[in-house]
Amino acid sequence: MELWERGAPLAVLDGLLRACATGGRVAVVSGEAGVGKSALVTEFARRAGRVHWGWCDPLVTPRALGPLHDIARQAGGALAERLAAGAAPEAILAALLDQLDRRAVLVVEDAHWADEGTLDLLVLLARRIGQRRALLVLTYRDDEVGAGHPLHRVLAAVRGTPIPLGPLSAERVAAEATRAGRDAATVLALTGGNPLLVTELLGTAGDGAPAGVRGLILDRIRALPAPARELARLVAVVPGRADRPLLDGHDEQVDQCVAGGVLVPAGDGVAYRHELLRSAVEESLAPRQRAALHAAVLRTLAAPGGVDPSRLAHHARGAGDVAAVLHWGRIAGAAAARQGARREAAAHYRAAAAHADRLPPADRATLLEEWSAAAYLAGAAPDGLAARRTAVALRERLGDPALVGAGYRWLSRMAWWTGDAAEARAAADRAVAVLAAEPPGRELAMAYSNLSQLRMLDHDAAGAIEWGERARALAETLGDDDTAIHAAVNVATAELQLLRPGAEAALVAAHTAAAAAGHVDHAARALVNASVGLAEQARFAEAAPALERALHYARGVDLDGYVQYLLGVRALLRFQAGDWAGALADADEALDRPVRRGVGVVPGLVVRGRIQGARGERAAALATLDEADRQAGPTRELQWVVPVKSARAEHFRWYGEPERAAAEVRPVLALAVRQRSAPHSGELALRLWQAGGGDGAPGYALDPYRRMILGEWSAAATEWDRRGGGFLRLEALAGGDRAAALEALAGLDALGATQAAAWLRADLRGRGMQGLPRGPRRSTARHPAGLTTRQAEVLDLIADGLSNADIAQRLRLAPKTVDHHVSAVLARLGVASRGQAAAQARKLGTSPHSPDGPAA
Repeated sequence: MELWERGAPLAVLDGLLRACATGGRVAVVSGEAGVGKSALVTEFARRAGRVHWGWCDPLVTPRALGPLHDIARQAGGALAERLAAGAAPEAILAALLDQLDRRAVLVVEDAHWADEGTLDLLVLLARRIGQRRALLVLTYRDDEVGAGHPLHRVLAAVRGTPIPLGPLSAERVAAEATRAGRDAATVLALTGGNPLLVTELLGTAGDGAPAGVRGLILDRIRALPAPARELARLVAVVPGRADRPLLDGHDEQVDQCVAGGVLVPAGDGVAYRHELLRSAVEESLAPRQRAALHAAVLRTLAAPGGVDPSRLAHHARGAGDVAAVLHWGRIAGAAAARQGARREAAAHYRAAAAHADRLPPADRATLLEEWSAAAYLAGAAPDGLAARRTAVALRERLGDPALVGAGYRWLSRMAWWTGDAAEARAAADRAVAVLAAEPPGRELAMAYSNLSQLRMLDHDAAGAIEWGERARALAETLGDDDTAIHAAVNVATAELQLLRPGAEAALVAAHTAAAAAGHVDHAARALVNASVGLAEQARFAEAAPALERALHYARGVDLDGYVQYLLGVRALLRFQAGDWAGALADADEALDRPVRRGVGVVPGLVVRGRIQGARGERAAALATLDEADRQAGPTRELQWVVPVKSARAEHFRWYGEPERAAAEVRPVLALAVRQRSAPHSGELALRLWQAGGGDGAPGYALDPYRRMILGEWSAAATEWDRRGGGFLRLEALAGGDRAAALEALAGLDALGATQAAAWLRADLRGRGMQGLPRGPRRSTARHPAGLTTRQAEVLDLIADGLSNADIAQRLRLAPKTVDHHVSAVLARLGVASRGQAAAQARKLGTSPHSPDGPAA
């Protein structure tokens, strides 16, 4: 078919392919559904020659590495073998790279539907494609990728050449409408210039226009003979394309559907011209009819074997076939887990586990264990906790001590992630009690290591080391490297808490050993503990690179629970460094994930609440910190409770409630003192002193906190600067002489911390300082979002659709200055994109395009 108004993007793709002679390139084609992404790439591929093609499909649960399997079916060889064997991502990537010879093109369509494993491989591929003379082309729907969509991470990492596709011009629509004898204004009004809708509408006979895409395609289906209509409906429940097994014996109906403009050839099968058309037909089907068609597809595809089990699980769920959901859901879950697609594995097991009561007790327990373990690895431990409790109860009744003990150990870990420390400790003790009565084995060693881990998390370093060494000794006797590494991570983390030399190196060594053995959870935990341990000791500058390494690894192996937690910790580091826009972006990414409860959300909540409070958003800040308190409180662990209580004390002090501030920290300070935790006792002692409720810190408290309380503000500020604690440095300077206090005040004003600065101004006046500089201008205070006049101008131009370069030219500013203004505007509005900022401006009434015009 003719490509309308796509000459320029086609030329960009041609140019990128030519440029691959000096190294690989990445192109990113984006646009709304039906805008012509597939048509553009198909035409480019026709001209390019050697093309590998993979698709992401809108299944209930995405296919694990779906596009890679498509490519493997075309290419065969090592890639197909390694995918079939469930090889590690690095091995699959190596095989894929081997397929990319000179001027090869690799197309991955509809990346917005990709599973996590595919997204991770795309990042790795994009970083290495420069070593090949090949072009990677990604397509995605930009209207389906919200602020929290995981594809944003991939797009930021691949840094491909963007090729955005927009609607057709009014002139083109008018020309095509006139050629077809249709009213141009009506066609434009009905289609908005969407090429697919224009094509489909102009291909419809008669003067009338069906209402939308559903009417377009259903009219064509109604015009088909009855057998062809049934085939079209069957194909409608098959995302992607219907392959040959579904079409055997229906050649005449296939030809009629193609001739009638309903289906198009696709590989060795057929498909709807666009997913919009397919989904419109599927949604038009009555529920019973849709279920019957899914059942027919399932029967046909399951018979020969070799079909991706995630497809069969999709049709089993669509058919409402409980037995098939139980069968194919478990198979698909296991396959996804082997390929590192942890979210998809959890989704498949969850669907099967919904019907676990149909199984005998032992099988039911096994399925619930599989589902809960998958949920844990996918970062959704709270979702799998109830399943694990049920599985443990079933194992108790079945009477297998090894499985009972293993179940309690798992229950302990999952309860901890959920924030229930009491259940975690009780389950850990029960696991050891059950297993100690049996001959020593691997499960007992892991139960010992679990106790070690809980002691370490509770800052009982001596207990952690004792239980960890016991676990390691037993594991080594049994030749159990898995448990030995787990125990080594606990021991090294406890030694880091004690500031023993070599602890960090021991954690890195444990990570290396775990990663080499394929124990990804242990490998990630080693890096997490190393980085978070440094942050907990207020060694922020040292923690930053360690945390980046941990986050990179956790993302790479799709361990979402760790990713969520690490994003919150990085938000803290950025908060301290004065990058509050980055801190809020990290906190938002952490808190916008599917799991909204448990300990993993606490750091993000704390940072968001502190920034809200500092900027005068009193009610929002307190609501955020209340939620943080609800999630952290049940753990009774210092690493969670102290940051929350410290932030709450800070909040109440800023808002003139020092008594409440002191009440927040007193009980937890007593616990930190009992556990002799230097950083925690120092931080809480400072908050109590700032609230007027204390006069000192323990001698072992972290030095810069003690110095702040003793009035040695200059030494404290210098030490905080060395540690990378920028905000704590401002707090230290605030207690100093006039010059120091004014520097602190300027720092708070620069951060937009209006409430923190107002408190400091009042405090300085109380100390007798006069002639203090004013705070932000009144124009800033009057703006609904607290923007400065310049920021408000920038926001108006964003709402007008101007780029940063255009804004720089309009306001006669340097491009970097505009970049900073735009980042500040997004941060102040709490949004992640320019489009969201423009929408927020219209909502606030500050945009010239808002219904009531600019606010007065």
